[in-house]
Amino acid sequence: MNVQEFQNSLIQHETALKGFAYKFTNDNEEAQDLLQETYLKALRYRSKFQAKTNISAWLYTIMRNTFINNYRRAVRANTILDKTSEQYFINTSKAQNDEHNPESVMAYNDLLKKVEALHDDYRVPFEMYNTGFKYKEIADELNLPIGTVKSRIFLARKKLASVIGADRSHM
Repeated sequence: MNVQEFQNSLIQHETALKGFAYKFTNDNEEAQDLLQETYLKALRYRSKFQAKTNISAWLYTIMRNTFINNYRRAVRANTILDKTSEQYFINTSKAQNDEHNPESVMAYNDLLKKVEALHDDYRVPFEMYNTGFKYKEIADELNLPIGTVKSRIFLARKKLASVIGADRSHM
């Protein structure tokens, strides 16, 4: 495959790759950046591509690996090395720093109200599971079959997701 054919193949896959990038990032600008970085690597390592193989799979693999490496790099950037004798790693991510942010507290309280609004049949197993109980322990405690416990937890999540989704659509 010559250079022009290779570049034409890249262009043909742009729409599909951009959609794939958006699934990773959920942001148009970040998806565009990921797409550009994927193209850059594809062009840089064009000699590694074997003709008559699946270029689409090759490009998707480059994109996936690029996203994973960028994510790991970002996580490491948010980690501070504690120089004490124990040498613990302390993760100071934005989520931990915003834990007492008024907006986060309001969102948490709103979520609690939605959980409390669930019918007891769904709320109790859901809360038990989220506090660390295993399915078997919940089933034994509530004297229910394990399948029923799993179903109720699933349905509670589904109901909460629909309520939260409905709230966001009204914004």
